[in-house]
Amino acid sequence: MRGDDFQQSGVFSYLSAEERVPKDHPLRPVREMVDAALKEMSPLFESLYSRFGRPSIAPEKLLRALLVQVLYTVRSERMLMEQLDYNLLFRWFVGLSMDDPVWVPTVFSKNRDRLLEGDVAQFFFAKVMEQAASRGFLSDEHFSVDGTLIEAWAGQKSFKKKASTESSPPDDPGNPTVDFHGEKRTNQTHQSTTDPEARLYRKSKGHEAKLVYMGHALVENRNGLVVNTRVTQATGTAEREAALVMAGEIGGPATIGGDKNFDTKDFVHECRDMDVTPHVAQNDTIRSSAIDGRTTRHPGYSVSQKKRKRIEEVFGWMKTVGLMRKTRHRGTDLVGWMFQFAAAAYNLVRMRKLCAAAA
Repeated sequence: MRGDDFQQSGVFSYLSAEERVPKDHPLRPVREMVDAALKEMSPLFESLYSRFGRPSIAPEKLLRALLVQVLYTVRSERMLMEQLDYNLLFRWFVGLSMDDPVWVPTVFSKNRDRLLEGDVAQFFFAKVMEQAASRGFLSDEHFSVDGTLIEAWAGQKSFKKKASTESSPPDDPGNPTVDFHGEKRTNQTHQSTTDPEARLYRKSKGHEAKLVYMGHALVENRNGLVVNTRVTQATGTAEREAALVMAGEIGGPATIGGDKNFDTKDFVHECRDMDVTPHVAQNDTIRSSAIDGRTTRHPGYSVSQKKRKRIEEVFGWMKTVGLMRKTRHRGTDLVGWMFQFAAAAYNLVRMRKLCAAAA
């Protein structure tokens, strides 16, 4: 027989958030790795907060909330607080009980800014890497490097002449009508009033110019885990300059793979001076390649060319899931903080899969 559509809210619940989350849920191993990293970061948190005054939001809960925001592509803090109010999975991951009140979005953002001003993302990233190294997931000899564009939180209309004394627009000041036709706009003469550190840049011929930053990543070739990151202003040489900095932090002997953009005499020469063998793709279509038979004859070169494409998986995840297609922060430091934090989130997801495969 047909059942009645009888609805009555229960007054009491005898199940906790811990009991609601399935034992085999993918977030459980991620939560274990995150808790282990945050426990080791306790001395850092002590140095960021005063011993007196009113207690703030626990930094561990702040970081878990930011992490769940990245993992589930929650586009704003206000929406994150809304989700925390009724999403039991989010409550469990952050560490809130069923009856704990959710923070006001502005209060959460102000407490988050304290973490953004410190090197918390760098320490968290390092602790995640230590766990990966202890499990034998990292290679210390073979790496790949590449860069990607991160769209800035600034519109084309904010890109104006430096030291301009333009009067208020006759129409809507919040969204004025601007005519760019016939005006030559360059980073030397113009600057964004919304984000002065963003640079007008285009990926290649045929693509539109956008206000962007450039994110750089160094991955190890064994399992494709990110081992280093950088965010710089977008220039034609930023990828090679950031790659040399990260290559110098590797310590040789090692190999580093890359695309044709890295096939220049200066980059190849400086890598070899650091005892790092450049396994970059040969760009012999428009000029003579700086990579010769001394490198290409070894079987490891072809292996590096196959492995280097894994870095595109990192950028793909960070842009489609990790909220890095268009940043919500302004300034190189803050964008770099979030880029490194998103890389740590990617490593946690990747490590969960590696641990499950090894079990």
